[in-house]
Amino acid sequence: MPAFALTIFTGAFLLFQVQPLIGKYILPWFGGGPGVWTTCMLFFQLLLLGGYAYAHAVSRYLPPRRQAILHLILLAAALAALPITPGDAWKPTAGGDPAWQILALLTVSLGLPYFVLSATGPLMQEWFRRTAPGASPYRLYALSNVGSLLALISYPFYFETNFTRLAQARFWSWGLGFYVLCASVCAWRVWRLPAETAATELHEASDPGAPPTPGQRALWLVLPACASVLLLAVTNKICQDIAVIPFLWVLPLALYLVSFIICFERPPWYSRFWFTLLLVAALVAACHALFADTDLPIMRQIGIFSAALLVGCMICHGELYRLKPHPRQLTSFYLMIAAGGATGGLFVALVAPAVFNNFYEIHLSLALLALLLLVMLARGRAQLSPRRWRALAALLALAATYGADRALELGIGWAQRRGVVTYSGPERFWPASPLAGLHWPVWALAGLLVAGGIYFRRRAAPLNWHRLTCGLLGAGWCILVAALGLQIRKSSDHSLLSLRNFYGVLSVQEYEQANPEFRYRSLLHGRITHGIQLVARDRDRMITSYFGPRSGLGLALRNFPRQQNQRIGLLGLGVGTIAAYGQPGDSLRIYEIDPAVKRLAEKPFTYLATSFAQIDVIMGDARLSMEREPPQNFDFLIMDAFSSDAVPVHLLTQEAFAIYQRHLKPDGVILVNISNRYLNLRPVIENAARAFQFQSHHIECEDGASDDEDEGAWWLYGNTWMVLSKNQEFMARSALRSAASPPAPPNQLPLWTDDYSSMFRVLQ
Repeated sequence: MPAFALTIFTGAFLLFQVQPLIGKYILPWFGGGPGVWTTCMLFFQLLLLGGYAYAHAVSRYLPPRRQAILHLILLAAALAALPITPGDAWKPTAGGDPAWQILALLTVSLGLPYFVLSATGPLMQEWFRRTAPGASPYRLYALSNVGSLLALISYPFYFETNFTRLAQARFWSWGLGFYVLCASVCAWRVWRLPAETAATELHEASDPGAPPTPGQRALWLVLPACASVLLLAVTNKICQDIAVIPFLWVLPLALYLVSFIICFERPPWYSRFWFTLLLVAALVAACHALFADTDLPIMRQIGIFSAALLVGCMICHGELYRLKPHPRQLTSFYLMIAAGGATGGLFVALVAPAVFNNFYEIHLSLALLALLLLVMLARGRAQLSPRRWRALAALLALAATYGADRALELGIGWAQRRGVVTYSGPERFWPASPLAGLHWPVWALAGLLVAGGIYFRRRAAPLNWHRLTCGLLGAGWCILVAALGLQIRKSSDHSLLSLRNFYGVLSVQEYEQANPEFRYRSLLHGRITHGIQLVARDRDRMITSYFGPRSGLGLALRNFPRQQNQRIGLLGLGVGTIAAYGQPGDSLRIYEIDPAVKRLAEKPFTYLATSFAQIDVIMGDARLSMEREPPQNFDFLIMDAFSSDAVPVHLLTQEAFAIYQRHLKPDGVILVNISNRYLNLRPVIENAARAFQFQSHHIECEDGASDDEDEGAWWLYGNTWMVLSKNQEFMARSALRSAASPPAPPNQLPLWTDDYSSMFRVLQ
């Protein structure tokens, strides 16, 4: 037992330790967006499926000694494939599908070691089953998830903050060597036990257990697929609004693994009764967060969606454990679990971006989760006592009353906005009561249902509480689907169009259609505005959003000694607002990674078309493009390359600023937009400025700040810019110095490099 336990624990630790490590390596090459991690997760799930299929095949079709020989050969090949760090030759060029490029890169650099590690859990449990007849191998699966969880938690809190990427990769290689040694010991034990193997088969033949039905096998696939979709949907939701960093990858994945550990190590902790109630509460909270959107603080949203993820995964994995087969079906069972996870990953990474124009996976996963629970409750009448069925029915009836009230209220509000119903006020059509905030028609309906239940209870046969509970859950599921559908319709109320690709979701919204003078369009990446433009012909060149005349950008551009034919570099296109600053003879070179952004900036937005400057748009990651180019001699280099509210870390490192300095004139200016609600990036930029002997100004600007104070410029947003330059005359200009914040005290934050960066120190 100890040898198998140590091998499984080590293999699981390495399996999940390498995920954030390799993700951090390739993240800068593909734009730093959440799509990189989603594609990495797809690769890991596919290789996990391959490893489980290998374990299932060899354990079924090869005798023990041949299994040991084959696995030892693969272990040696995995060691020969080291190191796992990808070479620079894999850096992408413009064009091509990033998802397929990432999958090819990971296959070549990491494929064989990861494949061997993926087979560890089911293969070692099968070998343990053969050497220890009668002992349950399922606890080893929980141990495997403990190792995985420890790897995930230790990475952002210890390894990422204390070691460079290169050192982490070396430690991982040494760990793989130790794992190979442990696995070889297990293979040697299997080699020595042909007689015990026969005894094991004879023992199990006397108690083979009932074979799994097709319905059970289908649930082995669907339950983990639902959990996988929910995991990736929540990860996307979190990462698109903060930053694509290992900690935010780890949080949902850790909750996912915790549910596996609890369900397979402490099965009694999963109770259908309590988790049905918890799911109802989680679904209500998730719907509230989806409807509130930007009105709800992001940290509260993270808490709500993380709680929904944990409850959902507990239900999926708890029901999965209850469906576990006899140990002779162990590898088949794990193979179906891996297939379900890979199916969910394929759907989120490849199918959803091609089918959906927004992040609707979270809506789909919540609806599927509730439907699966309904199916499991319908199948398992004997799982709950009559008393619990009655209690569950009563509590679900109360929840359904509340849910129906809120859903109908939302539906009426939507119908009123759409003009389907018209009346002077909602109270006239849908009067509210002071009791629990519900409305009188709902209380009347609930009262009729209770009275009817009492009447039929006295005159007819006893109620079937199991059927009633399932009926209430079915009604609740219909209400949930209606609410999620309304939220999708609500999110597209002002939308002209919406596009989705590897880099995220872009939507163009139009407002004030009834007011031609102030009618405007905005571009949203995720839920964050990335620029607006007034539509009226005499206003369509007005500077808007984060780039107003009193912003750090506006002050720098207006106070820099004016030269003819200025050269401006811009990292991140947005709607092209900065192009409005261009003058005849100026050259504006824009680096943009997302082809959908370029398409929208050209139409329906018109800043590029009406600019006086000559404009070149270079497609591809800005840093990689600038690495390959000769010096551009920019007067200004502007960085505004955020995806939603996520920070592109690879554009803020020492190596990135070395590239910027190479392309900048000696007296040129670097401008960095650090506007962010969750991260204080000022010390990061100040450290880089000191490293390259730049002076720096930190300039904050409030909403509506304009040269014309009486105009009330609502189209100008609050923003924060860092202005960096070695041009002392320019940096001493009174307009800049008076707008700059007081000098900050020295910070203890280390200089960010490609090998070291940590978001924990800059959270605010």
